[in-house]
Amino acid sequence: MKDVGLKPDSLRVARASATLHAPAHCIELLRSGETEKGDALKTARVAGILAAKRTDELIPLCHPLPIHRAEVTYDLAQTSVRVTAEVQTIGPTGVEMEALTAASLAALTLYDMLKPYCEPDDMHIGDCRLERKTGGKSHYRRHLSQPRAAAVVVLSDTVASGAAQDTAGAFVRDALVEAGFDPVDYRVLADDADALRDAIGQLSASGVALIVTVGGTGLGPRDITVDTVSPLLDVEIPGIMEAARAFGQRRMPFAMLSRGVAGYVGDALLATFPGSRGGASESLAATLPGIVHLLETARRGGRHAGGYGGDA
Repeated sequence: MKDVGLKPDSLRVARASATLHAPAHCIELLRSGETEKGDALKTARVAGILAAKRTDELIPLCHPLPIHRAEVTYDLAQTSVRVTAEVQTIGPTGVEMEALTAASLAALTLYDMLKPYCEPDDMHIGDCRLERKTGGKSHYRRHLSQPRAAAVVVLSDTVASGAAQDTAGAFVRDALVEAGFDPVDYRVLADDADALRDAIGQLSASGVALIVTVGGTGLGPRDITVDTVSPLLDVEIPGIMEAARAFGQRRMPFAMLSRGVAGYVGDALLATFPGSRGGASESLAATLPGIVHLLETARRGGRHAGGYGGDA
């Protein structure tokens, strides 16, 4: 199965449909609810909802997901019935397969309950398709629409002295490149407040859109990043690092100890990530969709879906 452990949860909805073609007298049986096995539409609705809830047991590589809503509806024509299934979850991966499975099994249930009333050649299921999905990376982008400059500043006495190799900052640098940031400045500093303050001032003045510091967010005597950065923030955005801590806390019990802050220094968005590889990667996974959205819309009043003045 695909690893979705570093994908943030989001509200995800999928709608799928399938069409059962049958003789007109069979469609009338659906309208009346009078088959020898009972009301076919009601039975198929229950079957479709159960199918959505048990998709991971039927399709080997599907992840088990909490199904928050599942519904099956019908559109009856003269010689066909269109079955529509809509499924909703809040999770790290989508419910497309759950919706497709629900629509398919509901249509199969109708087929089963109508088959005594016609010949096999008179009835078939077709046009099973995904009609719509929302949520996840298709809805909350993790890639810039056009390149923007960024910088990664690693704070570590041991890395700066050559006694250790940086992995956390290098991961963030490479992930930002993959997300469409270009160029991405990368530098390593000792845990020195004056050096960090000078670097942030230089980078902000140079016009970079994003500065990410890596390291120095803990409680040790040399963890100076947060105390140095906080007075420099013109606009603090607490939710960025709150999201990172909440995401990390679900994966290990020490994320709550990070003191990271985020906000704007001039026109540069700045975020302070932990110095561990796991902490840095989890922080970026949790915040990247919001960072991309912020850089492309909110800071300069851009329109965005669901916002005031934006498309609903």
